[in-house]
Amino acid sequence: MVEVYAYKVVNNEIPAPKYVKKQCEEFIKIYENKSEKYFVDFEKLKKIESILKILIMPRGLKAGNSIYACSCGYQWLFYVSILCVVYRDNPNKRRYETAILEVGRKNFKTFTIATIFVLLFLLEPKFSKFYSVAPDGALSREVKTAIEEILKSSPLIFYRNEVPRFKILRDYIKCNLNENKYFPLNYSNSKMDGKLTNVFLADEVGALPNSYAIESMRSGQLNILNKLGCVISTKYPTVNNPFEDEVNYAKQVLDGVQKDETVFALLYEPDDTENWTTKDEILQHANPVALEIPEIWEDLLKKRARALVQENSRENFLTKHCNIIYQGAGTESFIDIKYLLGCRVNKIDWTGREVYLGVDLSMSSDNTAVAMVSEEEGKILADVFCFIPEGRIEEKSQIEKLNYRRFIDNKKCVACGNKTIDYGVVEDFVLSLETEYGIIIKAIGFDRYNCMSSAQKWNKLYNTVEIRQHSDTLHPPTKLLTEKITNGEFEYEKNMLLEVNFENAKCTYDTNMNRYVTKKKSSGKVDMVVALINAVYLLQQDIIFEDRNFVFQII
Repeated sequence: MVEVYAYKVVNNEIPAPKYVKKQCEEFIKIYENKSEKYFVDFEKLKKIESILKILIMPRGLKAGNSIYACSCGYQWLFYVSILCVVYRDNPNKRRYETAILEVGRKNFKTFTIATIFVLLFLLEPKFSKFYSVAPDGALSREVKTAIEEILKSSPLIFYRNEVPRFKILRDYIKCNLNENKYFPLNYSNSKMDGKLTNVFLADEVGALPNSYAIESMRSGQLNILNKLGCVISTKYPTVNNPFEDEVNYAKQVLDGVQKDETVFALLYEPDDTENWTTKDEILQHANPVALEIPEIWEDLLKKRARALVQENSRENFLTKHCNIIYQGAGTESFIDIKYLLGCRVNKIDWTGREVYLGVDLSMSSDNTAVAMVSEEEGKILADVFCFIPEGRIEEKSQIEKLNYRRFIDNKKCVACGNKTIDYGVVEDFVLSLETEYGIIIKAIGFDRYNCMSSAQKWNKLYNTVEIRQHSDTLHPPTKLLTEKITNGEFEYEKNMLLEVNFENAKCTYDTNMNRYVTKKKSSGKVDMVVALINAVYLLQQDIIFEDRNFVFQII
Protein backbone atom coordinates (compact mmCIF):
# COMPACT_ATOMS: atom_id res chain seq x y z
CA MET A 1 0.00 0.00 0.00
CA VAL A 2 2.44 2.62 1.24
CA GLU A 3 5.27 1.75 -1.13
CA VAL A 4 2.93 1.96 -4.14
CA TYR A 5 2.09 5.57 -3.36
CA ALA A 6 5.72 6.53 -2.76
CA TYR A 7 6.89 4.90 -6.00
CA LYS A 8 4.14 6.57 -8.03
CA VAL A 9 5.01 9.98 -6.59
CA VAL A 10 8.71 9.60 -7.36
CA ASN A 11 7.97 8.29 -10.88
CA ASN A 12 5.59 11.21 -11.58
CA GLU A 13 2.61 8.87 -11.94
CA ILE A 14 0.89 10.85 -9.18
CA PRO A 15 1.18 14.66 -9.32
CA ALA A 16 2.99 15.82 -6.20
CA PRO A 17 5.04 18.91 -5.23
CA LYS A 18 8.81 18.73 -5.04
CA TYR A 19 9.16 18.46 -1.27
CA VAL A 20 6.74 15.54 -1.14
CA LYS A 21 8.86 13.86 -3.82
CA LYS A 22 11.97 14.39 -1.74
CA GLN A 23 10.33 12.84 1.32
CA CYS A 24 9.12 9.89 -0.75
CA GLU A 25 12.63 9.35 -2.10
CA GLU A 26 13.94 9.16 1.45
CA PHE A 27 11.18 6.71 2.43
CA ILE A 28 11.86 4.43 -0.56
CA LYS A 29 15.54 4.30 0.35
CA ILE A 30 14.61 3.02 3.81
CA TYR A 31 11.81 0.77 2.57
CA GLU A 32 14.19 -0.93 0.13
CA ASN A 33 16.61 -1.56 3.00
CA LYS A 34 19.27 0.73 1.52
CA SER A 35 19.74 2.84 4.64
CA GLU A 36 22.58 1.94 6.96
CA LYS A 37 20.93 3.66 9.91
CA TYR A 38 17.17 3.00 9.62
CA PHE A 39 14.74 0.30 8.51
CA VAL A 40 10.99 -0.28 8.34
CA ASP A 41 9.71 -2.44 11.20
CA PHE A 42 7.41 -4.72 9.21
CA GLU A 43 6.23 -6.54 12.35
CA LYS A 44 4.85 -3.30 13.70
CA LEU A 45 3.42 -2.51 10.27
CA LYS A 46 1.50 -5.81 10.38
CA LYS A 47 0.06 -4.85 13.77
CA ILE A 48 -1.01 -1.47 12.43
CA GLU A 49 -2.64 -3.06 9.38
CA SER A 50 -4.51 -5.51 11.63
CA ILE A 51 -5.83 -2.68 13.79
CA LEU A 52 -6.84 -0.55 10.81
CA LYS A 53 -8.79 -3.48 9.36
CA ILE A 54 -11.13 -3.48 12.38
CA LEU A 55 -11.34 0.29 12.75
CA ILE A 56 -14.46 1.55 10.98
CA MET A 57 -15.03 4.82 9.14
CA PRO A 58 -17.67 6.60 11.25
CA ARG A 59 -19.06 8.91 8.55
CA GLY A 60 -18.46 10.40 5.13
CA LEU A 61 -18.63 8.92 1.65
CA LYS A 62 -17.18 5.60 2.85
CA ALA A 63 -18.87 5.28 6.23
CA GLY A 64 -19.04 1.70 7.46
CA ASN A 65 -15.92 0.52 5.61
CA SER A 66 -12.66 -0.27 7.36
CA ILE A 67 -10.12 2.53 7.74
CA TYR A 68 -7.60 0.11 6.20
CA ALA A 69 -9.60 0.04 2.96
CA CYS A 70 -10.38 3.76 3.02
CA SER A 71 -6.97 5.23 3.82
CA CYS A 72 -5.44 7.27 1.00
CA GLY A 73 -1.86 7.07 -0.20
CA TYR A 74 -0.52 10.02 1.74
CA GLN A 75 -2.15 8.73 4.93
CA TRP A 76 -0.38 5.38 4.58
CA LEU A 77 2.92 7.17 4.02
CA PHE A 78 2.30 9.27 7.13
CA TYR A 79 1.31 6.30 9.33
CA VAL A 80 4.17 4.04 8.31
CA SER A 81 6.90 6.69 8.29
CA ILE A 82 6.31 8.09 11.74
CA LEU A 83 5.36 4.82 13.47
CA CYS A 84 7.41 2.12 11.71
CA VAL A 85 10.72 3.67 10.67
CA VAL A 86 13.19 2.77 13.44
CA TYR A 87 16.91 2.70 14.21
CA ARG A 88 18.88 -0.38 13.20
CA ASP A 89 20.94 -0.31 16.39
CA ASN A 90 17.83 0.19 18.55
CA PRO A 91 14.66 -1.13 16.89
CA ASN A 92 12.60 0.06 19.86
CA LYS A 93 13.35 3.69 19.00
CA ARG A 94 11.48 5.48 16.22
CA ARG A 95 13.37 7.78 13.88
CA TYR A 96 10.96 10.68 13.60
CA GLU A 97 10.19 13.04 16.47
CA THR A 98 8.45 15.76 14.46
CA ALA A 99 5.83 15.09 11.77
CA ILE A 100 4.68 18.07 9.73
CA LEU A 101 1.61 17.82 7.53
CA GLU A 102 0.72 20.74 5.27
CA VAL A 103 -2.32 19.85 3.21
CA GLY A 104 -5.42 21.57 1.86
CA ARG A 105 -8.69 21.71 3.73
CA LYS A 106 -10.92 18.61 3.63
CA ASN A 107 -8.00 16.25 3.08
CA PHE A 108 -8.73 14.37 6.31
CA LYS A 109 -5.77 15.77 8.23
CA THR A 110 -7.58 15.86 11.58
CA PHE A 111 -9.00 12.37 10.96
CA THR A 112 -5.50 11.15 10.09
CA ILE A 113 -4.14 12.36 13.43
CA ALA A 114 -7.15 10.92 15.27
CA THR A 115 -6.39 7.54 13.68
CA ILE A 116 -2.77 7.80 14.82
CA PHE A 117 -3.91 8.52 18.38
CA VAL A 118 -6.12 5.41 18.32
CA LEU A 119 -3.15 3.36 17.14
CA LEU A 120 -0.94 4.84 19.84
CA PHE A 121 -3.53 4.06 22.53
CA LEU A 122 -2.88 0.40 21.73
CA LEU A 123 0.81 0.47 20.80
CA GLU A 124 2.50 2.88 23.22
CA PRO A 125 3.85 1.89 26.68
CA LYS A 126 1.67 2.06 29.79
CA PHE A 127 0.76 5.46 31.25
CA SER A 128 1.57 7.36 28.06
CA LYS A 129 0.07 10.83 27.73
CA PHE A 130 -1.19 12.34 24.48
CA TYR A 131 -2.26 15.97 23.99
CA SER A 132 -3.77 18.12 21.28
CA VAL A 133 -3.64 21.90 21.13
CA ALA A 134 -5.19 24.34 18.67
CA PRO A 135 -5.90 28.09 18.47
CA ASP A 136 -9.08 27.55 20.50
CA GLY A 137 -10.72 24.86 22.57
CA ALA A 138 -13.32 24.00 19.94
CA LEU A 139 -10.66 23.17 17.35
CA SER A 140 -8.68 21.13 19.84
CA ARG A 141 -11.76 19.09 20.70
CA GLU A 142 -12.34 18.25 17.04
CA VAL A 143 -9.60 15.64 17.38
CA LYS A 144 -11.27 14.25 20.50
CA THR A 145 -14.57 14.08 18.64
CA ALA A 146 -12.93 12.24 15.74
CA ILE A 147 -11.32 9.73 18.13
CA GLU A 148 -14.65 9.13 19.87
CA GLU A 149 -16.44 8.57 16.56
CA ILE A 150 -13.82 6.07 15.39
CA LEU A 151 -13.91 4.13 18.66
CA LYS A 152 -17.70 4.06 18.94
CA SER A 153 -18.00 2.93 15.31
CA SER A 154 -15.50 0.09 15.84
CA PRO A 155 -17.00 -2.47 18.27
CA LEU A 156 -14.13 -4.94 17.87
CA ILE A 157 -11.77 -2.30 19.21
CA PHE A 158 -14.06 -0.51 21.65
CA TYR A 159 -15.30 -3.63 23.46
CA ARG A 160 -13.65 -6.69 24.93
CA ASN A 161 -16.14 -9.32 26.10
CA GLU A 162 -18.79 -6.57 26.06
CA VAL A 163 -16.69 -4.48 28.45
CA PRO A 164 -15.43 -1.13 27.05
CA ARG A 165 -11.68 -0.90 26.52
CA PHE A 166 -11.92 2.88 26.57
CA LYS A 167 -13.30 5.40 29.03
CA ILE A 168 -14.57 8.53 27.29
CA LEU A 169 -15.05 11.55 29.55
CA ARG A 170 -15.51 15.25 28.89
CA ASP A 171 -11.87 16.17 29.51
CA TYR A 172 -9.99 13.09 28.35
CA ILE A 173 -10.11 9.60 26.84
CA LYS A 174 -8.44 6.70 28.65
CA CYS A 175 -7.51 3.25 27.37
CA ASN A 176 -8.34 0.86 30.21
CA LEU A 177 -5.86 -1.73 28.94
CA ASN A 178 -2.77 0.33 29.72
CA GLU A 179 -3.91 3.60 31.37
CA ASN A 180 -2.87 5.62 28.31
CA LYS A 181 -4.70 8.96 28.22
CA TYR A 182 -5.45 11.64 25.65
CA PHE A 183 -6.27 15.26 26.61
CA PRO A 184 -7.55 18.05 24.35
CA LEU A 185 -6.11 21.34 25.62
CA ASN A 186 -7.43 24.87 25.36
CA TYR A 187 -4.78 27.23 23.99
CA SER A 188 -2.94 29.29 26.58
CA ASN A 189 0.18 31.43 26.62
CA SER A 190 1.21 30.31 30.10
CA LYS A 191 -0.40 27.05 31.23
CA MET A 192 1.10 24.32 29.06
CA ASP A 193 4.40 23.71 30.80
CA GLY A 194 5.06 20.82 33.18
CA LYS A 195 3.32 18.13 31.13
CA LEU A 196 5.07 14.82 30.43
CA THR A 197 4.12 14.46 26.77
CA ASN A 198 4.64 11.26 24.80
CA VAL A 199 2.81 12.49 21.71
CA PHE A 200 1.20 15.83 20.91
CA LEU A 201 -0.77 17.32 18.06
CA ALA A 202 -0.67 21.01 17.22
CA ASP A 203 -3.59 21.67 14.87
CA GLU A 204 -4.16 24.71 12.61
CA VAL A 205 -0.76 26.00 13.68
CA GLY A 206 -0.95 28.76 11.08
CA ALA A 207 -3.55 30.48 13.27
CA LEU A 208 -1.52 30.26 16.50
CA PRO A 209 -0.25 33.66 17.70
CA ASN A 210 3.20 32.27 18.54
CA SER A 211 5.14 29.03 18.96
CA TYR A 212 4.69 28.79 22.74
CA ALA A 213 2.28 25.84 22.61
CA ILE A 214 4.57 23.79 20.37
CA GLU A 215 7.73 24.54 22.29
CA SER A 216 6.14 23.86 25.69
CA MET A 217 4.91 20.48 24.44
CA ARG A 218 8.39 19.69 23.12
CA SER A 219 10.02 20.70 26.38
CA GLY A 220 7.89 18.09 28.15
CA GLN A 221 9.34 15.32 25.97
CA LEU A 222 13.00 15.53 26.95
CA ASN A 223 13.13 12.16 28.74
CA ILE A 224 10.74 10.29 26.42
CA LEU A 225 12.28 7.56 24.24
CA ASN A 226 9.72 7.75 21.43
CA LYS A 227 8.66 11.37 21.53
CA LEU A 228 6.46 12.59 18.69
CA GLY A 229 4.97 15.95 17.80
CA CYS A 230 2.51 16.26 14.90
CA VAL A 231 2.28 19.78 13.49
CA ILE A 232 -0.51 20.24 10.94
CA SER A 233 -2.22 23.12 9.19
CA THR A 234 -3.33 24.63 5.94
CA LYS A 235 -1.85 27.92 4.77
CA TYR A 236 -3.02 31.19 6.29
CA PRO A 237 -2.85 34.64 4.64
CA THR A 238 0.20 35.59 6.72
CA VAL A 239 3.86 34.64 6.38
CA ASN A 240 4.81 35.29 9.99
CA ASN A 241 3.18 32.50 11.93
CA PRO A 242 4.52 29.41 13.75
CA PHE A 243 3.51 27.03 10.97
CA GLU A 244 5.53 28.85 8.33
CA ASP A 245 8.51 28.63 10.68
CA GLU A 246 8.04 24.84 10.91
CA VAL A 247 7.53 24.50 7.15
CA ASN A 248 10.59 26.58 6.29
CA TYR A 249 12.72 24.51 8.66
CA ALA A 250 11.40 21.28 7.13
CA LYS A 251 12.27 22.57 3.64
CA GLN A 252 15.81 23.26 4.79
CA VAL A 253 16.01 19.71 6.14
CA LEU A 254 14.71 18.21 2.89
CA ASP A 255 17.08 20.42 0.88
CA GLY A 256 19.99 19.19 2.96
CA VAL A 257 20.75 22.66 4.34
CA GLN A 258 19.87 21.61 7.90
CA LYS A 259 21.03 18.31 9.35
CA ASP A 260 18.07 16.92 11.28
CA GLU A 261 17.05 13.32 10.71
CA THR A 262 14.16 13.48 13.19
CA VAL A 263 11.88 15.62 10.98
CA PHE A 264 9.32 14.07 8.63
CA ALA A 265 7.33 16.44 6.45
CA LEU A 266 4.64 16.10 3.81
CA LEU A 267 4.33 19.60 2.38
CA TYR A 268 1.47 19.64 -0.09
CA GLU A 269 1.96 23.16 -1.36
CA PRO A 270 2.12 23.70 -5.14
CA ASP A 271 5.39 24.33 -6.91
CA ASP A 272 3.65 26.89 -9.14
CA THR A 273 1.71 29.51 -7.18
CA GLU A 274 0.88 31.85 -10.07
CA ASN A 275 -1.30 30.00 -12.60
CA TRP A 276 -4.06 28.77 -10.29
CA THR A 277 -6.83 30.00 -12.60
CA THR A 278 -6.17 27.34 -15.24
CA LYS A 279 -3.56 24.90 -13.99
CA ASP A 280 -5.11 21.76 -12.46
CA GLU A 281 -1.73 20.67 -11.14
CA ILE A 282 -1.91 23.35 -8.44
CA LEU A 283 -5.07 21.80 -7.02
CA GLN A 284 -3.57 18.33 -7.39
CA HIS A 285 -0.44 19.32 -5.48
CA ALA A 286 -2.38 20.73 -2.53
CA ASN A 287 -5.10 18.07 -2.38
CA PRO A 288 -3.76 14.50 -2.53
CA VAL A 289 -7.09 13.05 -1.44
CA ALA A 290 -8.83 14.62 -4.45
CA LEU A 291 -6.71 12.43 -6.72
CA GLU A 292 -8.36 9.36 -5.22
CA ILE A 293 -11.90 10.60 -4.52
CA PRO A 294 -13.62 12.06 -7.63
CA GLU A 295 -16.33 13.82 -5.60
CA ILE A 296 -13.75 15.95 -3.82
CA TRP A 297 -12.03 16.83 -7.09
CA GLU A 298 -15.29 17.97 -8.66
CA ASP A 299 -16.04 20.11 -5.61
CA LEU A 300 -12.62 21.77 -5.85
CA LEU A 301 -13.21 22.65 -9.51
CA LYS A 302 -16.50 24.30 -8.53
CA LYS A 303 -14.76 26.29 -5.81
CA ARG A 304 -12.11 27.44 -8.28
CA ALA A 305 -14.77 28.57 -10.75
CA ARG A 306 -16.42 30.61 -8.02
CA ALA A 307 -13.11 32.13 -6.88
CA LEU A 308 -12.47 33.28 -10.45
CA VAL A 309 -15.56 35.48 -10.48
CA GLN A 310 -15.96 36.30 -6.77
CA GLU A 311 -12.94 38.12 -5.37
CA ASN A 312 -14.25 37.87 -1.82
CA SER A 313 -13.99 34.07 -1.96
CA ARG A 314 -10.58 34.05 -3.63
CA GLU A 315 -8.43 34.43 -0.53
CA ASN A 316 -10.13 31.54 1.24
CA PHE A 317 -9.88 29.32 -1.83
CA LEU A 318 -6.20 29.99 -2.47
CA THR A 319 -5.03 29.75 1.13
CA LYS A 320 -7.20 26.85 2.29
CA HIS A 321 -7.59 24.74 -0.85
CA CYS A 322 -4.44 25.60 -2.82
CA ASN A 323 -2.02 26.23 0.05
CA ILE A 324 -0.97 29.54 -1.48
CA ILE A 325 -0.41 32.54 0.77
CA TYR A 326 -2.64 35.20 -0.72
CA GLN A 327 -4.02 38.58 0.23
CA GLY A 328 -6.34 39.51 -2.56
CA ALA A 329 -7.81 42.56 -4.13
CA GLY A 330 -10.99 41.92 -2.20
CA THR A 331 -9.11 42.96 0.94
CA GLU A 332 -7.40 45.95 -0.78
CA SER A 333 -4.01 44.70 0.39
CA PHE A 334 -1.15 47.15 -0.04
CA ILE A 335 1.19 44.61 -1.65
CA ASP A 336 1.58 40.88 -2.09
CA ILE A 337 3.77 39.89 0.84
CA LYS A 338 5.83 37.45 -1.24
CA TYR A 339 7.36 40.38 -3.14
CA LEU A 340 8.39 42.02 0.11
CA LEU A 341 10.01 38.82 1.40
CA GLY A 342 12.02 38.63 -1.81
CA CYS A 343 13.62 41.96 -0.89
CA ARG A 344 14.95 40.82 2.49
CA VAL A 345 18.76 40.93 2.79
CA ASN A 346 21.14 39.81 5.52
CA LYS A 347 22.80 43.16 6.21
CA ILE A 348 22.74 46.77 5.03
CA ASP A 349 25.81 48.90 5.65
CA TRP A 350 24.46 52.35 6.46
CA THR A 351 27.85 53.97 7.06
CA GLY A 352 28.18 57.30 5.25
CA ARG A 353 24.75 57.15 3.60
CA GLU A 354 22.47 60.16 3.27
CA VAL A 355 19.09 59.15 4.65
CA TYR A 356 15.59 60.50 4.96
CA LEU A 357 13.54 59.78 8.07
CA GLY A 358 9.80 59.26 8.23
CA VAL A 359 8.01 59.42 11.55
CA ASP A 360 4.53 58.33 12.53
CA LEU A 361 3.84 59.51 16.07
CA SER A 362 0.50 58.02 17.04
CA MET A 363 -1.43 58.56 20.23
CA SER A 364 0.82 58.03 23.25
CA SER A 365 -0.93 54.74 24.11
CA ASP A 366 -0.50 53.30 20.61
CA ASN A 367 2.39 52.20 18.38
CA THR A 368 4.80 54.77 17.00
CA ALA A 369 7.34 54.23 14.22
CA VAL A 370 10.51 55.75 12.78
CA ALA A 371 11.72 54.78 9.30
CA MET A 372 14.91 55.64 7.47
CA VAL A 373 15.54 55.24 3.75
CA SER A 374 18.36 55.82 1.33
CA GLU A 375 18.89 55.36 -2.40
CA GLU A 376 21.56 53.27 -4.13
CA GLU A 377 21.65 52.69 -7.88
CA GLY A 378 17.88 52.90 -8.20
CA LYS A 379 17.17 50.77 -5.14
CA ILE A 380 15.52 51.97 -1.94
CA LEU A 381 17.26 50.79 1.24
CA ALA A 382 15.15 50.87 4.39
CA ASP A 383 15.03 50.15 8.09
CA VAL A 384 12.05 50.75 10.36
CA PHE A 385 11.69 50.78 14.14
CA CYS A 386 8.60 50.53 16.30
CA PHE A 387 7.93 52.00 19.75
CA ILE A 388 5.34 50.68 22.21
CA PRO A 389 4.40 51.45 25.84
CA GLU A 390 6.52 49.23 28.11
CA GLY A 391 3.65 48.74 30.53
CA ARG A 392 1.44 47.27 27.79
CA ILE A 393 3.78 44.65 26.29
CA GLU A 394 1.81 41.64 27.53
CA GLU A 395 -1.56 43.25 26.79
CA LYS A 396 -0.58 44.13 23.22
CA SER A 397 0.99 40.72 22.64
CA GLN A 398 -2.22 39.01 23.67
CA ILE A 399 -4.64 41.32 21.85
CA GLU A 400 -2.64 41.56 18.61
CA LYS A 401 -1.44 37.91 18.81
CA LEU A 402 2.16 39.01 18.34
CA ASN A 403 5.25 38.26 20.40
CA TYR A 404 6.44 41.82 21.07
CA ARG A 405 9.21 40.63 23.38
CA ARG A 406 10.71 38.79 20.43
CA PHE A 407 10.68 41.99 18.38
CA ILE A 408 12.27 43.88 21.27
CA ASP A 409 15.03 41.26 21.52
CA ASN A 410 15.62 41.63 17.77
CA LYS A 411 16.08 45.39 18.29
CA LYS A 412 13.32 46.34 15.87
CA CYS A 413 10.99 47.45 18.65
CA VAL A 414 11.63 49.75 21.62
CA ALA A 415 9.51 49.60 24.77
CA CYS A 416 9.38 52.89 26.66
CA GLY A 417 7.20 54.71 29.16
CA ASN A 418 4.59 52.81 31.13
CA LYS A 419 1.04 52.73 29.83
CA THR A 420 1.89 55.45 27.32
CA ILE A 421 4.90 55.96 25.07
CA ASP A 422 7.64 58.24 26.34
CA TYR A 423 8.04 60.63 23.41
CA GLY A 424 11.37 61.71 24.88
CA VAL A 425 12.76 58.25 24.12
CA VAL A 426 11.57 58.53 20.51
CA GLU A 427 13.09 62.00 20.18
CA ASP A 428 16.43 60.84 21.61
CA PHE A 429 16.37 57.75 19.36
CA VAL A 430 16.11 59.95 16.27
CA LEU A 431 18.90 62.20 17.53
CA SER A 432 21.14 59.16 18.12
CA LEU A 433 20.78 57.65 14.64
CA GLU A 434 23.65 59.55 13.02
CA THR A 435 26.09 58.36 15.67
CA GLU A 436 24.64 54.83 15.89
CA TYR A 437 24.60 54.11 12.15
CA GLY A 438 27.16 56.58 10.79
CA ILE A 439 24.52 58.21 8.57
CA ILE A 440 23.78 61.76 7.47
CA ILE A 441 20.17 62.80 8.04
CA LYS A 442 18.97 64.99 5.18
CA ALA A 443 15.44 65.57 6.43
CA ILE A 444 12.75 64.27 8.77
CA GLY A 445 9.18 63.92 7.47
CA PHE A 446 6.25 63.83 9.84
CA ASP A 447 2.50 64.08 10.21
CA ARG A 448 1.64 67.09 12.35
CA TYR A 449 -0.88 65.01 14.36
CA ASN A 450 0.81 64.30 17.73
CA CYS A 451 4.22 65.33 16.37
CA MET A 452 4.51 69.13 16.49
CA SER A 453 6.42 69.26 19.78
CA SER A 454 8.90 66.57 18.74
CA ALA A 455 9.37 68.14 15.30
CA GLN A 456 10.27 71.48 16.87
CA LYS A 457 13.01 69.79 18.92
CA TRP A 458 14.40 67.96 15.88
CA ASN A 459 14.28 71.17 13.85
CA LYS A 460 17.09 72.62 15.95
CA LEU A 461 19.48 70.22 14.21
CA TYR A 462 17.71 68.97 11.08
CA ASN A 463 15.36 70.00 8.32
CA THR A 464 11.85 68.91 9.27
CA VAL A 465 9.03 68.56 6.78
CA GLU A 466 5.33 68.32 7.53
CA ILE A 467 3.82 65.76 5.15
CA ARG A 468 0.15 66.32 4.53
CA GLN A 469 -1.67 63.02 5.13
CA HIS A 470 -3.90 63.25 2.09
CA SER A 471 -4.30 61.00 -0.94
CA ASP A 472 -2.87 63.50 -3.42
CA THR A 473 0.30 63.74 -1.31
CA LEU A 474 0.66 60.08 -0.33
CA HIS A 475 -0.25 58.48 -3.66
CA PRO A 476 3.14 59.09 -5.39
CA PRO A 477 5.32 57.57 -2.60
CA THR A 478 2.82 54.74 -2.13
CA LYS A 479 2.98 53.96 -5.84
CA LEU A 480 6.77 54.23 -5.91
CA LEU A 481 7.21 51.94 -2.90
CA THR A 482 4.85 49.38 -4.43
CA GLU A 483 6.77 49.40 -7.72
CA LYS A 484 10.17 49.17 -6.06
CA ILE A 485 9.15 46.21 -3.90
CA THR A 486 7.41 44.41 -6.78
CA ASN A 487 10.45 44.87 -9.04
CA GLY A 488 12.94 43.76 -6.38
CA GLU A 489 14.43 47.27 -6.12
CA PHE A 490 13.94 47.50 -2.37
CA GLU A 491 16.12 46.14 0.44
CA TYR A 492 15.55 45.70 4.16
CA GLU A 493 17.06 43.57 6.90
CA LYS A 494 14.95 40.84 8.48
CA ASN A 495 12.19 42.60 10.39
CA MET A 496 9.19 40.42 11.17
CA LEU A 497 7.25 43.27 12.75
CA LEU A 498 7.59 45.32 9.57
CA GLU A 499 6.41 42.31 7.55
CA VAL A 500 3.37 42.01 9.82
CA ASN A 501 2.63 45.70 9.28
CA PHE A 502 2.77 45.16 5.51
CA GLU A 503 0.39 42.22 5.83
CA ASN A 504 -2.00 44.40 7.81
CA ALA A 505 -1.82 47.36 5.43
CA LYS A 506 -4.88 47.96 3.27
CA CYS A 507 -5.32 50.63 0.63
CA THR A 508 -8.17 52.75 -0.58
CA TYR A 509 -8.70 55.12 -3.51
CA ASP A 510 -9.97 58.67 -3.70
CA THR A 511 -12.21 59.98 -6.46
CA ASN A 512 -9.16 60.58 -8.68
CA MET A 513 -8.03 56.96 -8.15
CA ASN A 514 -5.11 58.04 -5.98
CA ARG A 515 -4.13 55.01 -3.90
CA TYR A 516 -2.97 55.31 -0.30
CA VAL A 517 -2.72 53.24 2.88
CA THR A 518 -5.53 53.83 5.32
CA LYS A 519 -5.35 52.94 9.00
CA LYS A 520 -9.11 52.72 9.28
CA LYS A 521 -9.41 49.89 6.75
CA SER A 522 -6.24 48.07 7.76
CA SER A 523 -6.52 44.86 9.75
CA GLY A 524 -3.94 45.72 12.40
CA LYS A 525 -1.04 48.00 13.15
CA VAL A 526 0.46 49.73 10.10
CA ASP A 527 2.49 52.52 11.75
CA MET A 528 5.77 51.17 10.38
CA VAL A 529 4.41 51.22 6.82
CA VAL A 530 3.06 54.76 7.27
CA ALA A 531 6.42 55.96 8.60
CA LEU A 532 8.16 54.25 5.67
CA ILE A 533 5.89 55.96 3.15
CA ASN A 534 6.63 59.32 4.80
CA ALA A 535 10.36 58.65 4.41
CA VAL A 536 9.93 57.56 0.79
CA TYR A 537 8.00 60.79 0.12
CA LEU A 538 11.08 62.85 1.03
CA LEU A 539 13.41 60.56 -0.91
CA GLN A 540 11.17 60.78 -3.96
CA GLN A 541 10.96 64.56 -3.84
CA ASP A 542 14.63 65.20 -3.27
CA ILE A 543 16.41 62.47 -5.25
CA ILE A 544 14.16 60.48 -7.55
CA PHE A 545 12.31 63.52 -8.86
CA GLU A 546 15.67 65.39 -8.74
CA ASP A 547 13.77 68.49 -7.76
CA ARG A 548 16.63 70.62 -6.46
CA ASN A 549 14.26 73.54 -5.87
CA PHE A 550 12.26 71.46 -3.42
CA VAL A 551 11.68 73.63 -0.34
CA PHE A 552 11.53 72.09 3.12
CA GLN A 553 8.87 73.46 5.42
CA ILE A 554 10.81 74.62 8.46
CA ILE A 555 9.01 74.49 11.82
